[in-house]
Amino acid sequence: MSPTHPSVAALPWPTRAQSPELPELPGTHRIPFAAYTQPELHALELERFFYQGHWCYVALEAEVPNVGDFKRSVVGERSVVVVRSGADEISVFENVCAHRGMQFCRERHGNRKDFVCPYHQWSYSLKGDLQGVPFRRGVRQGTEVHGGMPTDFNAAEHALTPLKVARRGGVIFASFDANVQPFEDYLGPTITQYFDRLFNGRKLKVLGYNRQRIPGNWKLMQENIKDPYHPGLLHTWFVTFGLWRADNKSELRMDERHRHAAMISTRGTAGAANGGAAQVTQVSSFKQTMQLEDPRFLDIVPEPWWGGPTAVMTTIFPSVILQQQVNSVSVRHIQPRGHGEFDFEWTHFGFDDDDDAMTQRRLRQANLFGPAGFVSADDGEVIELSQRGFEQKPGHRALAELGGREVGDTPHMVTETLIRGMYQYWREVMEAPQ
Repeated sequence: MSPTHPSVAALPWPTRAQSPELPELPGTHRIPFAAYTQPELHALELERFFYQGHWCYVALEAEVPNVGDFKRSVVGERSVVVVRSGADEISVFENVCAHRGMQFCRERHGNRKDFVCPYHQWSYSLKGDLQGVPFRRGVRQGTEVHGGMPTDFNAAEHALTPLKVARRGGVIFASFDANVQPFEDYLGPTITQYFDRLFNGRKLKVLGYNRQRIPGNWKLMQENIKDPYHPGLLHTWFVTFGLWRADNKSELRMDERHRHAAMISTRGTAGAANGGAAQVTQVSSFKQTMQLEDPRFLDIVPEPWWGGPTAVMTTIFPSVILQQQVNSVSVRHIQPRGHGEFDFEWTHFGFDDDDDAMTQRRLRQANLFGPAGFVSADDGEVIELSQRGFEQKPGHRALAELGGREVGDTPHMVTETLIRGMYQYWREVMEAPQ
């Protein structure tokens, strides 16, 4: 590696001498708190996971339906612009002017014929090509010309930094790495199957957004959605009304490199109405007497494309979560902000052929999610408190041994295999001690 991008082994990693209570620190089932607390390590993660060798989610095509429509998005910690630059063409480029480096795009969404940097009004086409430089040929005063760009100035050499673009099923991914592997190979056949289940070719319709800033390391949200252990214990709503329980029919599946995963669950018939299994009713989050003021939150209508499962949560490393929880569907975009904070953006959507009743159903069920969601509010809080614990005891480690220490697909939820799989991949790419 280059001196500016050392391996994890070269970073200030906790040792047994520093933390004698920390046995077996190497290994994917033991996760050093330092993985969440070191700024130097976070900078290396950005390079290796967000800017090299990986595809990152940036937008839905439904957010930019017309030529000139754009969305300001993020890859890692770099601001990018996603624009429909032609009838069937999407361009993504970095939101940094080629002149003096200003982030020229400030609106979240809009429509433009071109992009103009407000600082010195350099203008760019919808594909990011430089097309206008004020006073390029100087200013004429009488017979003299003053200033201007050098005679060998070539506008073609000063385009906005482009990203490679992949589109599938109405979803847009981008990469700063021109040599990144093809998107379908990146997902692998297993995860492609679940991606295509949700994005099956029907035209998407954006229903709205939720946004929050969570004071925790970005990896914790990937972990959270790769963790089927907690939903039936932490989330009162899930376990009480039977939407996600340990005794539901379920399976966990990964791509061959274990970076992406799908948690698949089928809502059972036990639920709160008839008490459910003893191992569920005995957990403190199960509230047998809890009743809904508005029963429409459980107005669940099976859809043909489900193919059986009532919930599938797919994590595509490093940047996005694809959510289907009964009739609520969304993408959740992870946007790091330093080692101890990230922005989290839900884009709730439906399908263009949904009737009004289904659209209202999706919107109603979306109240489970977002910063104040019946379920997701819990996740934001536990991530914050986890980060506080890591910062308090940086030489310690987290444990991920439920279901054993191996990594592999399982036909049940009582395991942390997906977390172990993610950190197996993390250690490989970061060259961490094995």
